[in-house]
Amino acid sequence: MRLVKLIANLGYGSRKDIQKAIKNGWVTDRDGTALKADSPTAHEDILFDDEPLDPAPGMVLLLNKPLGYTCSTKDQGRLVYDLLPDRFRMRKPVLSTIGRLDKETSGALLFTDDGTFLHKVISPKSEVPKVYEVTLDRPMTGTEAEIFSSGEMMLEGETKPLKPAQLDVIGKSRARVILNEGRYHQVRRMFAAVGNHVTELARIQIGGLTLGGLAEGDWRLLDESGKASIFDVQTSE
Repeated sequence: MRLVKLIANLGYGSRKDIQKAIKNGWVTDRDGTALKADSPTAHEDILFDDEPLDPAPGMVLLLNKPLGYTCSTKDQGRLVYDLLPDRFRMRKPVLSTIGRLDKETSGALLFTDDGTFLHKVISPKSEVPKVYEVTLDRPMTGTEAEIFSSGEMMLEGETKPLKPAQLDVIGKSRARVILNEGRYHQVRRMFAAVGNHVTELARIQIGGLTLGGLAEGDWRLLDESGKASIFDVQTSE
């Protein structure tokens, strides 16, 4: 791929912008030699304004989503994309969230520009578990774990029972829930169905991938090991 198209597709600017950057000597190799539009240089050896280029298509990143942000590119108010570099919105292929967290849910949120990878993560065949920590309005009754794990629980307005879900009590009104599917507002609706109300909800793990100390509002790129850990069905205690 020509240098201009490569850098433009990474979101650094229009092709005209990149042509100007090359002309001004802002695009170099790691030795500081200015590159030309037809310079045959490996992606990892290209610097833009003295910084390495963002990863090529196939990028996957993990964000620790704060409360109050919407998983959208078009809604009003604060968007999860506001927490990422502006150029990430301009990437081609587009950078998309892998699933969603609602505005009032925090925690682990994945992004990728690899459609095949995205569909692998969300496919029911992959059975990637998601782990949530929940704070409730009232103490639990003690029957919730059995109901959630039964495989017979029905949500209002639906005709298919939920897959068995694991509930671990970590306090009178706090629990950890592990899901193997992702229906609309599922955790909130499950507790509503047993007469309780979720006041705080955070996703802390996707497959074997944890936040690993990632601060709220921060993000990190995943290497091949990180990507593979998503499909590790063992969830941490």
